[in-house]
Amino acid sequence: MTTSESTHENGRPAAAVVNIADKLAGFTEQWAPHRIARVNDYEVKIAKIQGEFIWHTHEETDELFLVVSGTLTIRLRAGNVVLNPGEIYVVPRGVEHCPQADGETAILLFEPVGTVNTGGEAGDRTREPVDA
Repeated sequence: MTTSESTHENGRPAAAVVNIADKLAGFTEQWAPHRIARVNDYEVKIAKIQGEFIWHTHEETDELFLVVSGTLTIRLRAGNVVLNPGEIYVVPRGVEHCPQADGETAILLFEPVGTVNTGGEAGDRTREPVDA
């Protein structure tokens, strides 16, 4: 029986194994979140980024960043946080921040379903997540 055909003892379908590198290889667009999993009311998203995003705030939720490859600088009004591959940082709800990557960087985000990537700052960088 393959993973896609199996079920858990509670009768729900078994989750499929997701290979992050394979999913990242499936797209080239930057600053466009791709959904790779769902955990209860949270989405696991990946994105490729380069350059500077926009300053924004998520008033209702924290935002977890994990760097898969490259280097991410999360600019905060109180100072910058620099993340290398394998490192995470959680931006607390209500904290204004601006992600920036000098070279192409792959990130994983963990956020509640419906979280807008630009927070309350709608604009040309606002993107709905798509399935990877």
